[in-house]
Amino acid sequence: MEAISAAKARDFSIAEEKITTAEESLIQAHHAQTDMLTQEAQGNHMNVTLLAVHSQDHLMTSISFTDLAKEIVEIYRELPAKN
Repeated sequence: MEAISAAKARDFSIAEEKITTAEESLIQAHHAQTDMLTQEAQGNHMNVTLLAVHSQDHLMTSISFTDLAKEIVEIYRELPAKN
């Protein structure tokens, strides 16, 4: 949301910083998820809790929203500046 707000204010350098920060965090979260999936695939089963399902939901929502935010930032970049 901060990236979109920055783009709306035509501060594209801040928008890009916010997207980059989000993507770095998502990479870390995705690695943690991949580690858990690898453990499961190797036979080290875990109890699936509501918390695990909730965290998966947040990860996927965050990935989707970041992708959408990048598109919205690009739309703002292409719009002419208001006078």
